[in-house]
Amino acid sequence: MRAMAFPDGIADFRSDTVTRPTPTMRRAMADAEVGDDVYREDPTVTALQETAAGAVGMEAALFTPSGTMANQIAIHLHTRPGDGVVCVPTAHVRKYELGAAGALSGVTFLVVDSDDATMTADALDAALDPNGPYYDIRPGLLTWENTHNASGGTILPAEVMAKGSAFASEHEIPVHLDGARIWNASVAAATPVTEWSNHATSMMFCFSKGLGAPIGSMLCGPAAFIEEARRVRKRLGGGMRQVGVLAAAASAAFGDRDRLTEDHDLARRLGEGIASRYPDAVDLGTVQTNMVRVGGDGLPHGAPAFHADLDAAGVKVGFAARDALRFVTHRDVDGNDVDRVLAVLDSA
Repeated sequence: MRAMAFPDGIADFRSDTVTRPTPTMRRAMADAEVGDDVYREDPTVTALQETAAGAVGMEAALFTPSGTMANQIAIHLHTRPGDGVVCVPTAHVRKYELGAAGALSGVTFLVVDSDDATMTADALDAALDPNGPYYDIRPGLLTWENTHNASGGTILPAEVMAKGSAFASEHEIPVHLDGARIWNASVAAATPVTEWSNHATSMMFCFSKGLGAPIGSMLCGPAAFIEEARRVRKRLGGGMRQVGVLAAAASAAFGDRDRLTEDHDLARRLGEGIASRYPDAVDLGTVQTNMVRVGGDGLPHGAPAFHADLDAAGVKVGFAARDALRFVTHRDVDGNDVDRVLAVLDSA
């Protein structure tokens, strides 16, 4: 059931960040017990941090306004200026965070060639070796992303992360997991989050993406790391006061995370519906969670024309590339909205 209908009958598949707070979230926000979190006096925030840390099997956690801030705090603490952050070319921390790692922490990226979120053991063994010439970029951090946004919400296999992280451990290089949609991965794969988090030094996950809260992410890690993260969060302007009103909504969303199955089922229905009409437009092997990537080369008139037709029909969707669209399912779209997308295809 939808939390709240979009205005003017719009079906918005651009992202799972467009959801409206549910009535349950709104009640939780109104009733939240609050205090000044800069003084560590907000009980709702404190409780959510303890719950989050326990859920991912780490010692402590810190509530942040955004996933980008959480990722950048982690990069800042794990590295020193001039270090290289090892990642795939399309990693969110490299491609979608406005160069924050360089601007805030003075680091660069050591890219491991990959078409998805995986990095082979051989490639990582070379990228993470700190014993090269002294003038090489020093690898300071290994980062993983799960689910992988740029690949269409695909799931990073736990065994791939475990093997790669083992190389980092051998070289005493920390590991950070950008788990913005880790709960989508966990629910879809029927796998505990700890199967991934056990192979990371720190991790973050979002409340405002798959889980559908209006704001907030969580940075998790060792207690000493999180204590220092609190200082960096404040330095970046992320010290918040009576923020329990937001943590309450995040807590409500977190408690309802099993419903992500509904989003995954809806994405599968959409992907299969498009593939049944234009088989080359969708790789169903990548429809693993709540995203469907549609390639324009498999459509009769290309992605821009399909985008224009959808827009005329009141369906919003974003571009994943110049000639590819990305549909994201969430609690505020349903089967009727999927039917609207397919109807646009049928009328083209």
